[in-house]
Amino acid sequence: MSAMIDVAVIGAGGYTGVELIKMLIGHPNFRPAYVATSEGGITLKDLHPSLKDVYECDVHKADAKAVAMQCELAFLALPHKTAMGFVKALREEGVKVIDLSADYRLKRETYEAHYVPHTDPDNLAHAVYGLPELFRREIAGADLVANPGCYPTATILGALPFMRYRAKGSAVIVDAKSGVSGAGKKCSEKTHFVTINDNAFAYNPLGHRHAPEIAEKLEVEEASVHFVPHLLPVTRGMLSSIYLQVEGDFDPLSVLETFYADEPYVRVRHEPVTMKQVAGTNFCDLYAKRRGDMLFVSSAIDNLLRGASSQAVVNANLMMGLPEHAGIPTIAYVP
Repeated sequence: MSAMIDVAVIGAGGYTGVELIKMLIGHPNFRPAYVATSEGGITLKDLHPSLKDVYECDVHKADAKAVAMQCELAFLALPHKTAMGFVKALREEGVKVIDLSADYRLKRETYEAHYVPHTDPDNLAHAVYGLPELFRREIAGADLVANPGCYPTATILGALPFMRYRAKGSAVIVDAKSGVSGAGKKCSEKTHFVTINDNAFAYNPLGHRHAPEIAEKLEVEEASVHFVPHLLPVTRGMLSSIYLQVEGDFDPLSVLETFYADEPYVRVRHEPVTMKQVAGTNFCDLYAKRRGDMLFVSSAIDNLLRGASSQAVVNANLMMGLPEHAGIPTIAYVP
């Protein structure tokens, strides 16, 4: 049996944090040796009562030097801006980092146009975007990986195979829907039960911060991406409907099957996809249909897993030279 690799989860109190811990507890090669929040001073069963008698450890107040003394790699499940400070400190200590925030996903000028001034441009210049289907080789050699956003993951995987057929200058229209967990653990007026129950609505239409991430990775002008996210009264899951004006002769399903023939976590469906098929897994399920010059692509993921935590563990596997599938969930929550 190979030696266990000690890793840290910083920002363990949120939904993505607990999903990381759950996977790491059962991982054949990783051990969650350092679990931290902004406060600390409690135990894991206090932080997440569902893990009582499953895994016991203290929850620390996050400290980069303490992480470096115990761990080779750290997962950061922190908000943007906050993550930058920890990444810089951890990299100075030689710790490999997977950052689940937006702080290292974008070019500096794009990031600063939509977020805040970037305080760690040196590490930003060396960060690798953590979508294995695009950057598997680069991730394997990286010390800092920027884990993609959930909406961009679903959308990029759906749109990318067809960008060569996109009519020049035409729009990329994205109608995306997420479960409420995608809005994070902290309650707001929009995520309050009374608001979201028996309801659905668009939020931040044509102004969401994930639109520039989609545009950058698809290598199109930001103005051509028209992205409208919606919140659904479900706990988890994400469905991205993508519309492209296309040209040329091709069969959409054949394009998908050829493009993703060697990808273990992309499944091509011959009927419209559903969120339930991928809930609890790292799969992205895709379907496409064409009528004339209009192409419809449907992409489904679990927003907390493929859109965050399980994708982060895949990236960690690649960074540490482990089998890509190690510890990755593949059985859906059905029914």
